[in-house]
Amino acid sequence: MAKKPIGISVLDAAKQRIEKVFSSFPRVYLSFSGGKDSTVMLHLAAQEARRQGKRFGLLIVDLEAQYRLTIEHVSAMVDEYSDCTDLYWVSLPIALRNAVSVYEPKWMCWDPNAKSAWVRDPDPRSITDESYFPFFDRGMEFEDFVPKFGAWYSKGLPCACLVGIRSDESLNRYRTIASKKKQTFAGLCWTTKIFETTVYNCYPIYDWKTQDIWVYHAKCGGSYNKLYDLMNQAGLSIHQQRICQPYGDDQRKGLWLYHVIEPETWAKVVARVSGANSGAELVQFSGNSSGQIRISKPDGHTWQSFCGVILGSLPDHMADHYRNKIHIFLKWYEKKGFERGIPDEADPKEEAARKTPSWRRIAKMLLRNDYWAKGLSFTQTKHGYHYQQYMKRIKEEREQCKHQNGRINIR
Repeated sequence: MAKKPIGISVLDAAKQRIEKVFSSFPRVYLSFSGGKDSTVMLHLAAQEARRQGKRFGLLIVDLEAQYRLTIEHVSAMVDEYSDCTDLYWVSLPIALRNAVSVYEPKWMCWDPNAKSAWVRDPDPRSITDESYFPFFDRGMEFEDFVPKFGAWYSKGLPCACLVGIRSDESLNRYRTIASKKKQTFAGLCWTTKIFETTVYNCYPIYDWKTQDIWVYHAKCGGSYNKLYDLMNQAGLSIHQQRICQPYGDDQRKGLWLYHVIEPETWAKVVARVSGANSGAELVQFSGNSSGQIRISKPDGHTWQSFCGVILGSLPDHMADHYRNKIHIFLKWYEKKGFERGIPDEADPKEEAARKTPSWRRIAKMLLRNDYWAKGLSFTQTKHGYHYQQYMKRIKEEREQCKHQNGRINIR
């Protein structure tokens, strides 16, 4: 889909969209992480709220293992806009992905049973009472908490959630904006209705580039997270700089930065979850240690048999998880003409582009500890009741299936 200029700056367009949000929705809140994009969003939203004499909710999901500079910035922004915001600083035990360990694939921020290992104490203004939200259960997934908060905050009224994402950051974010299948508000492409709620996610800066973010900070002089200055000094380009929980599948690439930028925080981050130190080391390398670029199989093995070796080395719960993913992958390609099984390997360029299946692709996914199997073209899935029932059914189907004709027995 080609971009179509609309004759005004991205700043003016964003201001018009935010004005539209505050004029159209009786309930508005903003999801704030302390990053560069959500900081711009908070500045713009607060300016419009003040102009209209309105207040809006400010949602901060505090993930505990964060830079001290980020928390200091978040705190300063909360103080700066306390006159027009209603604060929901959430410091509750929420389950998050831990991509640096196969033994502890998830970790729980603010886990009451691991208080002595917390990276830091929660902010005094934050919500720590687990009974505060009627929908909250200890250890619920982050991806489940966010839409449930929106449904709760909306009080059944039309509600807008302002989110600072930009379409040029990733293909998935571009798809979020460009999708023709989603339900929008008044036909506006920068809005997306959240399923089974009255909430619309609104993306007023979706068409901004990374350069636009920093031009705004430079010209408008608003507060920004000084952590980015240190990231720049550490050699990261403006496109590589990210602020998020450190142990995720993509986020683990930046674990080493804690050691460079905030060594006192790094000592706590590395002690917080299983595998953090080795994960920070290995993610820098290619090959079998990280599943990146070129991988190799042991002598006397095919990629198919090597997958069996890797699965056999994993903890039972992780091996079972990956066997389900592989089963779905194989069944899908069986319907696409691979009745006799997928090849052991294929053209590396075709594999890299995810245009053809192979056991080498599966081996790379396993070595990478790719929990969601994105390397096999899966997407991240919510871990709710329906997903659990679905995976239970897949396991039952898998246990009844004996893979033959060049397939591995992944039971």
